[in-house]
Order: sequence, then C-alpha cells, then structure tokens
Amino acid sequence: EVQLVESGGGLVQAGDSLRLSCAASGFTFDAYVIGWFRQAPGKEREGVSWISTSDGSTNYADSVKGRFTISSDNAKSTVYLQINSLKSEDTAVYYCARARKMIPHNDNARFDRWEYDYWGQGTQVTVSF
Repeated sequence: EVQLVESGGGLVQAGDSLRLSCAASGFTFDAYVIGWFRQAPGKEREGVSWISTSDGSTNYADSVKGRFTISSDNAKSTVYLQINSLKSEDTAVYYCARARKMIPHNDNARFDRWEYDYWGQGTQVTVSF
C-alpha cells in the first residue's frame, strides 16, 4: 500500500524556518517524482516544488524560489522541504504527493496536481506576524 506521511508543520513567526518531511512507503521510492503542494483557505491547491528521486532534478514555483529547498534521502524514502524566511502568505496546509509513473518531463505537468496519484494527509503551517 502506497503511503505518504507529512510532518514538521507548526505555528511559527514571520522570518522563521521550518523543515517539512514526507515519509514514503509501499513503492520503489527512487523511481518517481515527488511534489510538494500547498492549499491556503479559500484558494486552489498549488504546486510549490518537485523532485525527481531518480535523477535529483528539482524545480520551484516562482513564488518560493530562493526560500524553499527540496531534497530527498533515498535511503530513508523521505523527501524534505526546507522553508526559510517564512511569510504570512506561506500559511497553508502542505501536502506531498507521488506523481504518476509516466509524468511528462516538463513543469506544466510536474506542478499540475492532477498528475499526482497518491497524497499525504497534509501538515499545517501557520505563520504569524
């Protein structure tokens, strides 16, 4: 059974840092794209970053470039999202997800939530002023 479990969220102040974790199980970890998405109240779920666990390639949404860093530890089947200089607009539920096996090699697909077939339960990040 495929499972993705996020952790590391919390209530922080603007300017703080957090590291989110996504522990995966039930599939061959180093053969998929793993994405991080977030959903703020009243807004659509948006892709913020993805990583290919097979070749290590990554990318970020423009809104988070320079502040977010995605990485993976294939030995632990875990993907991390380091978030620095947190802003109030980062407040959201953060989800990790596993992309479908044949996801195209382009950002339009890799930031598209409909290209992902398994999702974690989410972890809340709240940034206070």
